[in-house]
Amino acid sequence: MKKSMIAIASLLVVGVLFLAGCQSNDKADDSASSEKTLRVGTEGTYSPFSFRDDNDKLTGYDVDVAKAVAKKIDYKVEFVEAPWDSMLAAFDANKSDVVFNQVAITDERKEKYLFSTPYSVSHPALIVNKDNNEIKDFADLKGKTSAQSLTSNYAQMAEDLGAKISSVDGFSKAVELVGNNRADATLNDDVTYYDYLNQKPDAPIKIVKTSDESTEVAAMFHKDDEALVKKVDKAIKELQDDGTLTKLSEKYFKRDISK
Repeated sequence: MKKSMIAIASLLVVGVLFLAGCQSNDKADDSASSEKTLRVGTEGTYSPFSFRDDNDKLTGYDVDVAKAVAKKIDYKVEFVEAPWDSMLAAFDANKSDVVFNQVAITDERKEKYLFSTPYSVSHPALIVNKDNNEIKDFADLKGKTSAQSLTSNYAQMAEDLGAKISSVDGFSKAVELVGNNRADATLNDDVTYYDYLNQKPDAPIKIVKTSDESTEVAAMFHKDDEALVKKVDKAIKELQDDGTLTKLSEKYFKRDISK
C-alpha cells in the first residue's frame, strides 16, 4: 500500500513538473513571438543613402540610420526594397511601417503622412550635361526636359520651374539620360551628385547651380502612427546627442550632413 501511494505521488510530481515546463516554454515562445519588427521601405539603388555593395549587402547612410533607430527602440528591422515610386506605393498599401530613403519634408506630404525629427539636410542641385551651356540657373529649366522620379519632391520642383518631366526610376537613370543628351537636366541633392562623381569621375555631367535653401530629410510614417513616431523621434535625438549620426555622415560623405 505504501509503495502504491509513493508511486502515485511520484507520478503527480512528474506531472506537475511537466506542466510547469510546458508553461515555461509557452512563455518563452510568447516572448519570442512578441518581438516587434520595423518594416523599413527603401530603394536599395540610391547610393550612398540606400544601395547594395559589391557583396550584395544592403548598406548606406539611410540604411544604417534605420538600423540604429530600430536598435534604440528594441525592434528587429526588415527592409522592403523597391524603386522610389513602387516603394511609396508599397508604403501606402501598408507593406512597410516607415520609409528611410531621403524623403524630404514638404507641406504636401505632411497632409498625408507623419514625419520624424530630420536626420539629414541637403541642398537642391541643377545637373546638366558637361557640354550644355544653355542652362545656367534654375529658371532656365522652363520648357526643358528634366529626368526625375515622378513622385519625388525634385520632380515637383522641376515641374514648378516649368520643365517637362521624363520619368526615371532613380538618380543613376536620370544622369544617364542627361549624359546621353536624352534629357536636358535633372534636379537632385548635391550630396548624391558628388558621391556619384566619386564613383564615376568621367561621367559627362556637371552642377551649374546649387540652391541656398536647405531640404530637411526625415523618416516618413503612416498618419495614424503617432506612437511609433514618438519612439523614433526619441531615438533620433539620442543618436544626434551621442554622435552616431555625425559618425555615419562622415563614414559615407566625409562631412556631417545630419544637421
